[in-house]
Formats: sequence, C-alpha cells, structure tokens
Amino acid sequence: MESTMNELGNAASVLDIDPKTAVGGGVEDVYGEDFATEDQLITPWTVSVASGYSLLRDPRHNKGLAFTEKERDAHYLSGLLPPVVLSQQLQEKKLMNSIRQYQLPIQKYMAMMELEERNERLFYKLLIDNVEELLPVVYTPTVGEACQKYGSIFRRPQGLYISLKEKGRVLDVLKNWPERSIQVIVVTDGERILGLGDLGCQCLPITIDVGTNNEKLLNDEFYIGLKQKRATGQEYSELLHEFMSAVKQCYGEKVLIQFEDFANHNAFELLAKYRTSHLVFNDDIQGTASVVLSGVVSALRVLGGSLADHKFLFLGAGEAGTGIAELIALEMSKRTNTPLEECRKRIYLVDSKGLIVKSRFESLQHFKQPWAHDHEPVKTLLEAVNALKPTVLIGASGMGKTFTKEVVEAMSSFNETSTKPLTASILNHVQRPLIMALSNPTSQAECTAEEAYSWSKGKAIFASGSPFDPVEYEGKVFVPGQGNNAYIFPGFGLGVVMSGAIRVHDDMLLAASEALAEQVTDAEYEKGLIYPPFSKIRKISAEIAAKVAAKAYELGLASRLPRPANLVKYAESCMYSPVYRNYR
Repeated sequence: MESTMNELGNAASVLDIDPKTAVGGGVEDVYGEDFATEDQLITPWTVSVASGYSLLRDPRHNKGLAFTEKERDAHYLSGLLPPVVLSQQLQEKKLMNSIRQYQLPIQKYMAMMELEERNERLFYKLLIDNVEELLPVVYTPTVGEACQKYGSIFRRPQGLYISLKEKGRVLDVLKNWPERSIQVIVVTDGERILGLGDLGCQCLPITIDVGTNNEKLLNDEFYIGLKQKRATGQEYSELLHEFMSAVKQCYGEKVLIQFEDFANHNAFELLAKYRTSHLVFNDDIQGTASVVLSGVVSALRVLGGSLADHKFLFLGAGEAGTGIAELIALEMSKRTNTPLEECRKRIYLVDSKGLIVKSRFESLQHFKQPWAHDHEPVKTLLEAVNALKPTVLIGASGMGKTFTKEVVEAMSSFNETSTKPLTASILNHVQRPLIMALSNPTSQAECTAEEAYSWSKGKAIFASGSPFDPVEYEGKVFVPGQGNNAYIFPGFGLGVVMSGAIRVHDDMLLAASEALAEQVTDAEYEKGLIYPPFSKIRKISAEIAAKVAAKAYELGLASRLPRPANLVKYAESCMYSPVYRNYR
C-alpha cells in the first residue's frame, strides 16, 4: 500500500499531516491544543453564538424538531436536524408516551432531568400540562430517592456549589453564575433532607457544602461533596454570614432567600438572625406551617366550630412541628383577639421523650419551650391521645408507621361522626377526627391513607405530605389530600417578588394560608379533600400571590409602586410561559 501511494508522484499522502493544520478539517491549530502534552496547560476557548450546533445544545433556546424551516435557514440548522417539523404539542405527546414506559419512578425522574438539560421550555410544558402525574416524579416522594442517589446519577451541574474551600471569596463564586437578575434563591446545607437526614452536597439550586456526618456518603467513591465531617460553630456561621452578605451585595436588597432543609438548630437560628436584615423565608418552618394551617382552616367546614374550639396534638417538635403550631396559634389569636400565649395552650407536642410539659422546661431546646404546658408527664403518643383527646392529630416526626392502629382508633372513638353522607348542606354539622401524616417521603409517612380510613372506619379526614391513591372503604371512595409545600412557596415567592416586598411578615404567611383554603370547592369537600387538586396549581398560585402582595402593601412592606389595580391578573401576567418563542 505504501509503495502504491508513493508511485502517485509528488502528491502528498493523507498520512502526511501538515503540522499547521488540525485534525478537524484543516483548521489551523492556533492554540496548540492538538500538540499539547497531557500535563501542558491549554485555554478552553469557545464561541458564544446561539446559532447552528450551539443553539441545539442551549437548553433555554433549543426547540428540537419544532424549529420551523425558516428558523432552520436563518440560524444555520439546515442539515443538523431531520427534515420533519413537529409542533410543541406533538413533542409533548411523544415524550409523555416515552416517560410512561418506565416502570421505576427514579427512571422517570432521570428522563425528566435529561429533558430539562436539553430543552427547558418543553420540560416545563410537560410539567405544567401533566402536573398531577409528574409532580410526584420531580418532587416528593421520588426526589427523596434522587437525593440519596444523586452522586450516582449526577450528569452535569445545574446549580451553584459553595463549599468551605470558597470561604473568603463567596462573592466571586456568585459572580460566576451567568444570570445577573436574580429574584429568588433556594439554599440548603443538606443536613436534613425531607425525613432522610444528612445527605450532604446532593440537592437544591445553591448548596452550602460544609461537609457531612453521613458515614455512607463519606465512604462512597461517587460522592460529589466535601469528604469531611460537618463544620460547626464559628466556622459554619462565618461561611453562612459571608454568603448572606454576598447575596445582598451581588443581587440587591430585594432578592428572596428561601432556606430549605437545614437541621433544626441552624434553621431557627438563621431565620431569627436574618429575618430583620434580609428578605428570608424558611420553607420547612414557615412554608410547611402555612400549607398545614390552610388544611386545618379548610377542614373546619367539615369539623365544625372555630380553630379555638379544637385541640391539637403534634407528633414531632422540630422546625416543621413547632412552625406549624406557632402559625396555628397566631391565626387563632388573630381570629379570637386572644393573647398568643393563651392560644398555645390548645396545642400540645410530643417529641422523642414524650409529651412536652413544664417539668421538662429546663432541658428543652429554646424553640420547644413555648409548648411546655402544665400536664403530668406522658411517655407515648397513644397515652397522649387518650389523655388529651385531641380533635386534630398532626405528624411531623419524620418517622414512618408511628400513627398506629391503636392511635387512629382512639382518635376516632372520641370524635364521633354522623352516619349521613357528606353533602354541602351538612358540612358544618359533622364531627370527625382530622389526621395529617405529613412526613416525607412516602416511606416516612406516619400512616398511609388506607390505614387512616380503614382503622377509623371511614371517619377520618386525612391528608399527607406525599401523595396517596384514592381508597375505597365499604363502597365509598375517599380521596386523600396532600399537604404539600408546593401549594405555598411558588405563589408566596411570586407575591413577594411582584410587590417588591423588603421583608417577610407572619401576616403574609397567614394570607397565603387563607388564600389556599378558599380554593377548595364543595364538590372537593364531598370527596374528602381539604386541598384543591394540583391540576389548578397555576390559578391557586396566582390567588396566593395576590393575597400575599396585598398584605405586603397593607403592611407598608411593598416597594413596587404604584400598586397594580388587579393583583390576580398582574400575578398571572408575571408567570412563566413554556410556549416556544419564534426566532427572527
């Protein structure tokens, strides 16, 4: 072969590569990358033009096969796509058919995340149009498994990671983010993810990585975070303070910082420390409280009476439990014009050591002390239920199967119900126990919907944190409600942003709760629901945003002037639309 090539005269062989050309089609190797050895430094040059091949790999602008022929010609896409042009609706239908073929929820989650990485608008179009089907995939309960396995399924970074290595230059790290107009930030240190505990550097848009105490992660070769024990004390506080200061410096006074999944000891301290100097919101303390209060207010139409007529018992006295209890007490105080301290006496909490009572006061963490009432010590939840005879039982313990058959039966025994069917005309005259098993994910729920309905013989009004399927009991179908934070934080955040609020006030949380409760119809009550269906989440969020914004204006906390005449319509106009844009 070589001799034959040489016989072609002085013509150059294809094997004789000119050192001034690169492998890719004779382009001159200006930067010397092809001849650099592995230990030599090169410059990662790129061209930022949203056209051609780069446009197809830009998830914010890519439309895939939906690019029109005119757009393909104008943006150098001809030949880079098959000739067919599909509508966004047909793309959606095709992808939903594909996602439904997967058997495991985690596979569906990964398929959705891969879609987000290549076509953002189509991702959100699928989610908006199929929210009841896909929310359990991208949110609880599947997101819990995704967080646990994040190191193994990690493909490409989608958020910002700030670790102890960046201490002293957090502002520079924030400036690396490509967007400059930031309105809402969700941040975590990963110490208490759902009911799953310390998952380290494995979730959320901004992760503050201070290490992890999870031995399984520390020994996992695929773990993506710092492999060291968690920093605490001054080192931790200094990094968080630097972050909070840098956020305000980089994005301004009115950026909303949502704390998510911090452990109790840090969650309360951070909220207390920064709520007067920053625009902050803790979803686990305040968001959970708001959505649960909404469920309770909504259930009053079935339970009868007012908030102050009921007695509440919580299993779990962490940030969720005490946050919910405090907001219920605030609403009770507001409605009855009774001192907050008196309203707290209608609410009891059980922690790992039993009922929180006065005799335990000195040993209690500060956030539990307001709930230490005059009562003899009680060791177990069942004993507390029998002693207190509550009308409302709320689980925020992170511990599955703790609402046992005996507990549910006891709740039902002293909350007798009418045998008549639930109709709008008698909604206000029925006595039933309200049982809320709120811990996530599903495996950590205090009881299932089926257990609540069957053990109570159909008497219980039930809601949970994770979704459960409808349950048939003695010929009647019960549809469990889902007390999901996703009802609150999108609308709440929108209300804060669109009003230009400079601080979050508790009355804004109460407004969000009341707005959500108002969205439940008589037809939904008759099915046993105390929350509206998620299929209406866009409308629900607009109503919540309007009520939150209105309260911000009323309190003098809004800076966006003049106030819009119709806050609901303004909220709807501010919402993201996933419909494809047309390109010049």
